[in-house]
Amino acid sequence: MIPAPDHAPSSRPDTPTLVLLASLYCAQGLPSGLFAHALPVLLRQHGVDLAVIGLLKLLALPWMLKLLWAPWVDRIASARLGHHRGWILPLQATIILCVVSLAAASPALLFGNGLPLLLGLILAINLAAATQDIATDGLTVRLLPECWRGLGNSLQVGGYKVGMIVSGSGLLLVMDALGWNVALSGITLLLVLCTLPVWRFDERRRIPPAARAAETALGPRLLLAHYRGLLAQPGMFAWLAVVLGFKLGDALGSPMIKPMLVDQGWTNAMLGQLTLVSSVAGIAGAALGGALYARLGAHRSLFLFGLLQAVGIAAMALLVGHGGNARLVYAVALAEQVADGMSTVALFAVMMRRCRPQHEGADFTLQASAQVLFAGLVGATSGVLAKAVGYMPLFLIAGTLGLAALSLLRAGIPAPESRPAAP
Repeated sequence: MIPAPDHAPSSRPDTPTLVLLASLYCAQGLPSGLFAHALPVLLRQHGVDLAVIGLLKLLALPWMLKLLWAPWVDRIASARLGHHRGWILPLQATIILCVVSLAAASPALLFGNGLPLLLGLILAINLAAATQDIATDGLTVRLLPECWRGLGNSLQVGGYKVGMIVSGSGLLLVMDALGWNVALSGITLLLVLCTLPVWRFDERRRIPPAARAAETALGPRLLLAHYRGLLAQPGMFAWLAVVLGFKLGDALGSPMIKPMLVDQGWTNAMLGQLTLVSSVAGIAGAALGGALYARLGAHRSLFLFGLLQAVGIAAMALLVGHGGNARLVYAVALAEQVADGMSTVALFAVMMRRCRPQHEGADFTLQASAQVLFAGLVGATSGVLAKAVGYMPLFLIAGTLGLAALSLLRAGIPAPESRPAAP
């Protein structure tokens, strides 16, 4: 059990606390935007094979598998730095050193003979950032009273999105003018600035160490207990089929959108602007999806938003050979991002409904990890498939998979009145 924060339950978090949390989630978004948006463009411009670009998804495996070592992050603490700072500060330092290494190397080396070095650094950054996320989530829960945890989630989404926009579209916008080394040095400076609030945070005063009850299961046995309890819930296997299949089409098609546009002559600046505008559209889609979900309910929301998601990714086929039509590209890309935001909100909302009382965090993490892991494996094949059949068939296949996943909804969605009980 996590002890309550040392302030009154209804007290509003102070400004330094809000800055601390926002900076930590922004620090996670900075490398993620670099890998998701900027690197695929730069790799393709340097002639890297599509199959290799698609395989970048596999380097995000630490984010998918972090539940395997999360219990150790909760239990092992630093007496000098504090429990959460004892993890966050060394991990942030690791990320900064890796980005410094990227900034110091030449693009010709990293995207050529030094490609294994680039991939190794990406994997190290993802491992450190995913582990930092575990400690940061724990810190957020302990710092924020129950009534203010909605604000904490807003900081999480907002800070992460800002970091991704800066290092994704922002980096592409300035890359031609500043060059790789200077642009990456700017990302390094931002990471350092994002580390200052947690460096100054007096965790031992704000969150005094508390005694914790002994657990009956340790290590792998604890994970197995969680799996058994979750999978024993009625209809859980049918629901997990929905979780795995719902974003399947998007996972297959989305990694090849930017390489397709690069092959049709889009520059860094053009792609950076498109990424920026479409990211804002995705945030708007998430807000719209949340508002409509309350009116439509789980089944209708997932079906309607999933249908829009499948149509959106299939519509990318319209852009093959028409990349010079900027209006068409923006219309299709923005519509796809709005649909993606809406469908993601609906999926996560129903995932929360499947969580057992007193097991919400673990149950949601298990569902999310399964979804992200399967999507990552499918996304890793996107480049191979695009190379084999071409961009247009790839996007049509992705849309078809999205439509097929909708057939799983009737069996996979629990009745509104049912709420799983803890074993």
